[in-house]
Amino acid sequence: MQRRTTTYGFAQTGGLLKQNIRRASESRGFAQSRVLTHWEEIAGADLAAISRPVEVSYGRGGMGATLTLLTTGANAPLLEMRKEALRERVNAIYGYNAISRIRVTQTAATGFSEGRVAFSHRPEPKSAPAPAPEIAAKAHRAAEGIADDGLRQALERLAVNVISKTNR
Repeated sequence: MQRRTTTYGFAQTGGLLKQNIRRASESRGFAQSRVLTHWEEIAGADLAAISRPVEVSYGRGGMGATLTLLTTGANAPLLEMRKEALRERVNAIYGYNAISRIRVTQTAATGFSEGRVAFSHRPEPKSAPAPAPEIAAKAHRAAEGIADDGLRQALERLAVNVISKTNR
């Protein structure tokens, strides 16, 4: 049985315009994804713990975007006091005045009932268990002739992973 489509040949506008919008924002020298993916490095650990970037919107003039930040009610005054310093940090990443204004909001982009946003960052990765002594010795012998300590240790870790995987 063939599945019937409900779109009747139409596609979502967002999907059609996605490439054009991205190209336009990058032509302004502003790749939005960098703000989202590197927020903790840009804002610092203290501000990243209480805020999340939600949206970057451009005015009619074209230059100088507005960055919308989401925070909780108790942290909004703290973020308001530091938003000028934060704007300078964001603009320092881009090398020009990419963000002209920061707007602080206390609700999620999804709405009030769904807007329970967790501000905790992903947990630190767990360290791998120590390898068996015979595997560690084999890996050490494989990287024995390397003079540079950092490179030798990296090669030993790689050898441990390769040997462990082939033994499984």
